Amino acid sequence: MTNSNTHNGRFVMSAEWEPQSGVQLTWPHPATDWQPMLGEITDTYVEIAVETAKRERLIIVAPQPEEALHAIEKKAGHDIARNIVTLKCDTDDTWARDHGFITLRRSDGSSKLLDFKFNGWGMKFKADKDNAINRTLYSSGLVSGEYENNLDFVLEGGSIESDGQGTVFTTTGCLMAPNRNQPLTKQDIENELKRRLGAERIVWIDHGNLAGDDTDGHIDTLVRVAPDDTLLYMGCDDETDGQYDELKRMESQLSTLLTDDGNRYRLLRLPSPDAIYDDGERLPATYANYLVINGAVLCPTYNQPENDRKAMDTIALAFPDREIIGIDCRSIIKQHGSLHCCTMQYY
Repeated sequence: MTNSNTHNGRFVMSAEWEPQSGVQLTWPHPATDWQPMLGEITDTYVEIAVETAKRERLIIVAPQPEEALHAIEKKAGHDIARNIVTLKCDTDDTWARDHGFITLRRSDGSSKLLDFKFNGWGMKFKADKDNAINRTLYSSGLVSGEYENNLDFVLEGGSIESDGQGTVFTTTGCLMAPNRNQPLTKQDIENELKRRLGAERIVWIDHGNLAGDDTDGHIDTLVRVAPDDTLLYMGCDDETDGQYDELKRMESQLSTLLTDDGNRYRLLRLPSPDAIYDDGERLPATYANYLVINGAVLCPTYNQPENDRKAMDTIALAFPDREIIGIDCRSIIKQHGSLHCCTMQYY
C-alpha cells in the first residue's frame, strides 16, 4: 500500500500521516467544562501547542485567543508565535476532532473541507457554538480548500479512520448509537460514508468501548490506522478488568480483517493504561489516542512509566521515521477525552 491518496483520481479522505498544512486547537476557557481545572488543562494545551508549532502551523480557536498565545509565549518564548495563527470565535467546548473539518484530497493536490453536523455525541452536551466554528474558520481564510456543506449528516472526526486509499474504519457502537442519524440503517450509513468521504470500503469494528467514554466508542480511542497496512489497537491482559471482554472480542475481530488486496493487517498491540479514577469514576485512558503531525507523533502518557514506554515503543514501530513525544494527558481524560480528541489536522 502506498501512502498517497491518489485513488483513481477521486477525492478521498486523507490519511493522518500525510503532509499537513496545520493543526487546530480549540482552546479551553472559563465558560467551558474545564473551568474548575483551567490552569491544569491550559498547561497541557500549551505542551501540545509548543510541540506542534515547532513543526507546523498551529491554528488556535478561542473567544480570547490572545490569552492562549500569551500562555504559549510564556512557556516557549516569542519565536514560537511565528508558526501560530488565531481565530476569535465563541465555543462551547474544546474537542476539535469532532467539530473540525474533515479533509478530502485528490491526486492533483486539490482538497475539500467537509463540514458535518456535530451534536454533542448524540445530544449529550450542548454544541451549537462548536457546530458553527467551521463556517467562521473557513470565512477567515485560515484554511484552504473547497467548502462542502454536510450539515444534514451527523459525523464526528474521532469516529472514523482512513488509510488514504479509500478504506474507512468506524465502529458500530458509535455510528449506530441513538440521536445521531436515525432512522438510517447500518447499510444506509455505510452508503452515506462512501458517498461523502469518497470511500470504496467501510470496515466496521463491532466491539470495544472504554469506561467513561461519552462518544459511544470512537474508533480513535480503540483502533488506529498507520502506514503499510498497519493497525494499532488497545489490548488488555487483565481478566478482572471490566474492559477485558470487549477488547478481547475486538482483538479477535481485528485478526480476521483483510486489506483491500486480501492480505492480513499488521497488528500492533498497545497496552492498556492502569485504571485511573476521578471521584470514583473510571476515566477513559487510552494510548490509541495519539496525534500524528509533520515529523513526529505526540503520544498520550499517564505517569505510568512502564506502560507509557511500551506504548511509545509500539507507536514507534508504526512510525519509524518520526520522533515520538510523550504528552501527559492525565488532565484531558478528566473530561473524558485525550490528545487526539483535542486536535484536528488540515492537509
